[in-house]
Amino acid sequence: MLASSYPYYVANRPEQPNLDLAVHDKYSGEVATRVALADPEAIDRGIGAAAAAREAMRKLPPFERQRVLSHCVTRFTERFESLAEALCVEAGKPIKDSRGEVTRLIETFRIAAEESVRVGGEVMNLEISPRSKGYRGQYKRVPIGPCSFISPFNFPLNLAAHKVAPAIAAGCPFVLKPASLTPVGALQIGEILAETELPPGAFSILPCRRDGAALFTEDERLKLLSFTGSPEVGWDLKARAGKKKVVLELGGNAACVVDRDADLDDAVSRLVFGAFYQSGQSCIGVQRIVAHEAIYDELKTKLVAATKRLQSGDPHDEATFIGPLISEKEAGRLEEWIRSAVSAGGKVICGGERSGAILEATLLEDVPRDQPICAEEAFGPVAVLSRVSSFAEALAEVNDSVYGLQTGIFTRDLYHMLQAWEDLEVGGVLIGDVPSWRVDHMPYGGVKESGLGREGVRFAMEDMTEIRNLVIRTPPAT
Repeated sequence: MLASSYPYYVANRPEQPNLDLAVHDKYSGEVATRVALADPEAIDRGIGAAAAAREAMRKLPPFERQRVLSHCVTRFTERFESLAEALCVEAGKPIKDSRGEVTRLIETFRIAAEESVRVGGEVMNLEISPRSKGYRGQYKRVPIGPCSFISPFNFPLNLAAHKVAPAIAAGCPFVLKPASLTPVGALQIGEILAETELPPGAFSILPCRRDGAALFTEDERLKLLSFTGSPEVGWDLKARAGKKKVVLELGGNAACVVDRDADLDDAVSRLVFGAFYQSGQSCIGVQRIVAHEAIYDELKTKLVAATKRLQSGDPHDEATFIGPLISEKEAGRLEEWIRSAVSAGGKVICGGERSGAILEATLLEDVPRDQPICAEEAFGPVAVLSRVSSFAEALAEVNDSVYGLQTGIFTRDLYHMLQAWEDLEVGGVLIGDVPSWRVDHMPYGGVKESGLGREGVRFAMEDMTEIRNLVIRTPPAT
């Protein structure tokens, strides 16, 4: 269960000046715990402490960074069930999905522990012309300095981990603003980091209201901003970030193509997972299913039958697959999008009913592409089917989006696989699976409205470090 209250962390230390932020159980609606809320003064102190810790973190030997990260792996493993229970309560995440996220939290920190001792560089031969005879070159990567992180509500543990763990591995102090709807996961990470011997000021974890959040973006002492959330917020933050480097992971309306030669039973099992796991609250959840006309009807029949078997309800129930959305307001928004799609000519072929914050797993077809349920990010348990007559037409429909995060392709055709990899305007193409799959060391991110830069521990560390070059001239022999 959750503790009765949680402090925030400034310069590695807990502080609890108030309990102003109520965190609700997303299923019952009751207040589950209370969290200290940081004011602008506390945020300023956290940023100042991070700036002061820059040299100490830079000089922290890689084996000591690894020791910190390995300690976290051990402690997360020991607290596995309590971390999963907290996720289930504060995010309304079905308990099986909650355990899956804790597993990924552990994996992310383990990968970071491994990468922390691999930060290196390259020796370069500069003698590429007579002009550079006698010159040698090499470079290394050095920490960029204090980092600012803003994490979302849907993965309170692992998306915070994808910022925190690479920062420690790279030698960067940081301040983290978790989502106000789900701050507990990040604060639990803070509890364990506070047990380590990180230099004073290495981290601050600060839930706050919007009146203080501007400091996370605009303060010039910060050298990098990494934000995960909505495009409208992310691009605004980039415009206000000044000279600092900016990394944005902004989601999408991910598509999955089912080619005429696909194994339909396998595709259906993965599509149901991809569209409805985490109650659809994933930026790479399957939102658009584009199927070849030769197999469309059979696929639809199998997909509807599988979707109807999913159980909705209490996320603590081991059998529950669809839990509540983060709020009743979000469930109501999706209900309105479904109604709009039907008014425009679309058909609900499965689900569509709402009870409070719980929306049934829903499938639609014949929805015009300009409808929000197709064109925008749904972020809920809804997917739209469409039929095409060729693979090229399917790829064109996938690309007909302002987003470009990941796409899944069910095909056995080698040439179709290569065509998808060549032509799709996305950050990742997954063959034989849904776009909803991710392993935590791979490069992950999107193009177009889906963001800038890449996550995945090693790739995040590249953004959190800078190249420092060394050139050596050997004078001619006299």
